[in-house]
Amino acid sequence: MKKTFKTLKFPIICILFVCVFIACDKDYNVLDSDVLGDENANFKTNDSLFPVLAYNKKLDSLQINRLGSTAAATSVNNLLGVYKDPAYGLTKASIVAQIVPNTYNPNFGESPVVDSVVFTIPYYNTLVEYDTDSNPVYRLDSLFGNTDASIKLTVYRSDYFLRDYDPNNTDGTVQNYFSNGSSTVNTALNGTSVIRFDDHIVDVNTPIFEDDDFVPSNSPIVTTVGEDDEAVSTTSTPAFRELLDNDYWKATIIDKQDDPVLSNANNFKNYFRGLYFKAEANSADGNMILLNLSSTNSNITIYYTSGEENSRTQGNYVLNFSGNLNILNTYVNEYTIPLANGDKVLGDEELHLKGTEGSMAVVELFSGKVDCDGDGIVDMDAIDCFKQTYRQTDDDGNYVKNPLTQRFLLKKLINEAQLILTEKDNLPTDGSEDFHKYDRIYAYNIEDNSTTIDYTIDQTKNTADPLNSNIISLGQRDSDGKFKIRLTEYLTNILHTDSIKDETPTKLGLVLSNNVNYTDTAEILESQDEVTAVPRASILSPRGTIIYGTNQAVPADNQLQLKIFYSEAK
Repeated sequence: MKKTFKTLKFPIICILFVCVFIACDKDYNVLDSDVLGDENANFKTNDSLFPVLAYNKKLDSLQINRLGSTAAATSVNNLLGVYKDPAYGLTKASIVAQIVPNTYNPNFGESPVVDSVVFTIPYYNTLVEYDTDSNPVYRLDSLFGNTDASIKLTVYRSDYFLRDYDPNNTDGTVQNYFSNGSSTVNTALNGTSVIRFDDHIVDVNTPIFEDDDFVPSNSPIVTTVGEDDEAVSTTSTPAFRELLDNDYWKATIIDKQDDPVLSNANNFKNYFRGLYFKAEANSADGNMILLNLSSTNSNITIYYTSGEENSRTQGNYVLNFSGNLNILNTYVNEYTIPLANGDKVLGDEELHLKGTEGSMAVVELFSGKVDCDGDGIVDMDAIDCFKQTYRQTDDDGNYVKNPLTQRFLLKKLINEAQLILTEKDNLPTDGSEDFHKYDRIYAYNIEDNSTTIDYTIDQTKNTADPLNSNIISLGQRDSDGKFKIRLTEYLTNILHTDSIKDETPTKLGLVLSNNVNYTDTAEILESQDEVTAVPRASILSPRGTIIYGTNQAVPADNQLQLKIFYSEAK
C-alpha cells in the first residue's frame, strides 16, 4: 500500500515534493522481522519521503583571521598558494602575519655578527616508509592541486598594523578581518574599510624572500653542525626552510639592541608590523598548501656570535608568529562557474559546495504544504504533517505527552533518518579517479551555528583521522557518489519536543570540509540573511564539489531527499 502527500504550494514541483510510504526497502533491515519473520513480528516497518528545498548561498566577507584546522585554540592554520579546481577554476591564497620576539630587551653581546638567518615553517606530513638507505620518505598531507606546477612566492615586510581589538567598540571586542575574494588583488575588510596589502609593502624592491618557481618539497631537512670529523647531522620532517639575508636582519633586529622597539610586544608590533606572503600564479595551474604558522617550530631564527676575538660565544634570537589573533588569509578568486545566491522558491538544480570564499547550500526540511490526509487537497504544512503522522493523539486529536517527562508520545518510531545527497555526474577531475573520493560534507544548524544532535552523539569520532571521523552522522562518499547525512536523533527530538515552531522550516547548512572534527564557525560580515556564520574548516578547504539539488529539472533518483525509516505497531 502506498500513501502519498501531495503538495501544491509550488505547482511546478508538486509531483516531486511528496511523502510516500513504501512496503519494504532493501537498504534497511529490522532485526525483529529478520529473526521472527514478518508474520510473527508485533510491528511493521516502512519508509517515507518528506519534502525538502535546497538552494545555494554565495559566500563572501568571511572572517579570515583566527582560522584553525583543529579545535585547539592555539592551532592557527592558513592556506598559501594557487589552486585550480577542475570544476570551479582558480583561487589564490596569500597570508599576512605578525611576528614577535621570544624575549624582550635582548643583550646580543659585544660586536655581534650574524652567522645565518633561518626561516622555518613545518609542513603537515606522514612518514610513509624508509628507502633502501634507511632514509625516511614522507608524504605531505595538506598539499592541494598539481604538485608539479610551481607558483611565484614572495615574502615582503608589511607596514599594515594588524590590530588586536576593534577600536569602534569599547567592550574589548577582538578585531576581525574579512575576505574580499572578488578583488583582483590581495585585500581584506576590517568592517569599515578595504585594506589593499600591496599598498603596505615596506620595500617592494627588497623582499625578505622570493622564489619564482616554488613547490613545497616532501624531502626531509638535513642539518649539519661542525666540520669534518666533528660534523653532526640531524634529520627533521619536511618544512619550508630557507636562509635569509644576514645584513638585513642585523640592521633590522641585532643593531636595535637597547632600542625601545625591542623592549615589549606593543613597541615591536608597531615597529615590525608583519610579513606578507604573496602567492602568484605562474600558469593556469598551481599548488596550495595548508600551513600551521602557530607551531613553535614556525619562526625566523637569527644565529649570531659575539664577544672578544678569542672568546666569542654563540647565541640565537627567535621571532615567532604571534598566535591566533594576528594571522589572516586573503583570497583572490577567478571562478569559471559564476557563484550566486539560489532560488528560495523552486530550489536549485545544482548545489555548489566550494571552500575558501566560495559557496554553500541551505536545506529547508519539511518545506511547503502537503496532502497529509489523502483527500487530494494540499492544505497542511509539511512540518505539521510530520508531527501528526508520528505523534500519538487523544480522542480530541490533541498530542499526548508523558506526564513525567513532558515529552510527546509517539505512535511511530524513527529507526533511521537520512538526508541523501548525490554528487553530479561527470564532474571534471583532471583525469584523477580519486579526485572526489575523500571529500567530506559537513551539516550544521543555521539558526545557532551548532552541530546536529546526531553529530554530537556519534561514537565514531576519530581525532587522529578526520577523513574517517563521524562516519555515522556524516556518511562518506560511496562508490555511487552519494552522501548520507544522518538526522535520526535530530528529527526524533523535533517529535518529542516543541523545539520548532510550526511556521518555521528547519534549516541546515551544507559545506565541504577537510576536517569534520573542527566545528568552530567564522562570522560573516554584516550578513543580510539567516546564514550568519560558516564552519571555519570550510574556509580552509580549497576544493569543491557539486551536488544535485531539489529543482524539478533534476531527475527524481538524483534529487536531494529526506528519507525516514520507521516502525509502528501492527
